[in-house]
Amino acid sequence: MAIWQGKSKKKPTGGRLVTSRGKRRFEMSRETQHTKIGKESLKQYRVRGANSKTEVLLAEYANVVNKKTNTVQKSKILTVKVNPADPNYVQRNILNKGARISTELGEAIVTSRPGQDGAVNAVLIEN
Repeated sequence: MAIWQGKSKKKPTGGRLVTSRGKRRFEMSRETQHTKIGKESLKQYRVRGANSKTEVLLAEYANVVNKKTNTVQKSKILTVKVNPADPNYVQRNILNKGARISTELGEAIVTSRPGQDGAVNAVLIEN
């Protein structure tokens, strides 16, 4: 079932708003598919203007930036430690922007949007 992201039929005061037109295709959204830890799996989907975005369904590695040495290394993702978006995402090992992950290099914070960027980029936390 599609998700509609159009204008509400209610006014800010709570009254009814009479719409001048119906729903439009460009107001539709797609079902969210969360990025999880596992064997690498990508999915491409079409967006407005016939452009495309790459979604990471399963991620095994992250591109981790070490600010001290100013280098980028590909590191295996072990688990999700903290996720400010939703505490339940930690139990389900769901990756999104802002999630704190445990990698082979240490703890890092995800800086990319895996559901739209097609990659998991992270910055190493200095302890």
